[in-house]
Amino acid sequence: MVGHGVADDLIGRMWAETHRFFDQPRDAKQALSRTKENPRGYYDRELTKNARDLKEVFDYAAILHPELPEDHPDNRAAVDGSNRWPTDLPDFRDTMLEYYSECERLGLEILGALCLDLGLARQALFEHFAPEHTSFVRLNHYPLTDPLDSAEAAEATDLGDMALHHHTDAGALTILLQDDVGGLQVLADGDWIDVTPTEGAFVINVGDMMQVWSNDRYEANLHRVRPTKNRARYSIPCFFNPSYETDYAPLATGPDDPPHYRTINWGEFRQARTDGDYADFGKEIQIADFRIG
Repeated sequence: MVGHGVADDLIGRMWAETHRFFDQPRDAKQALSRTKENPRGYYDRELTKNARDLKEVFDYAAILHPELPEDHPDNRAAVDGSNRWPTDLPDFRDTMLEYYSECERLGLEILGALCLDLGLARQALFEHFAPEHTSFVRLNHYPLTDPLDSAEAAEATDLGDMALHHHTDAGALTILLQDDVGGLQVLADGDWIDVTPTEGAFVINVGDMMQVWSNDRYEANLHRVRPTKNRARYSIPCFFNPSYETDYAPLATGPDDPPHYRTINWGEFRQARTDGDYADFGKEIQIADFRIG
């Protein structure tokens, strides 16, 4: 997506702050490590499909009540926890929150366009994203070498140590900003296709939730990241997700196309997926578990 209205200056500042964060000493980053109880912050043991990825991440989201301290109970989301910020990067927090606001705006624009294409009112799904929602931004760093020792190293595959194992995104939409290193691939017609970086453009992924809402008209794309060999890779996805209370089910149905899925509660689905990303707590939940027939 180009022509999105996100200023080049803001995108430049996001890249600069992302590099500054990951360039910090490891102990400074680990001071912001997330936990099962609070999954915002830094992490270097992310799992996808119950296999560790060769990357390190930093997650943050909106501040629900800016008038209150960020660690106030009212600013601690039930599933997402509360934000953690580095103390030695003075422009980091403000830049991150400014970018988050732009992703909110863009996410609603895309969501409205998809609703129109499904024959719905443009704002048909907006109620699930206001006044609160569970979207979050992630900073990704794919290093050339694994920072962990061999006992915790990323699991080898036929491609070597996968930077990010194949998966679909759980929520509604993903708005991805990637650098020029490359490595992102999407499965199309049985082949893995490179998603070539375009400067200043966003890659838009349809997630599992939109696949359910559209009754499989929009398919959540299976994607992965191959390991880089010459330069470290950075990317910044925004996962655009609704409120925890959202119960979602197929909307684009008709006499010849009955619902393909049972109703799914986003809060419960998200918690199960978060548990699977943090540690191997069993089979990773999928929308296929809710398919009818």
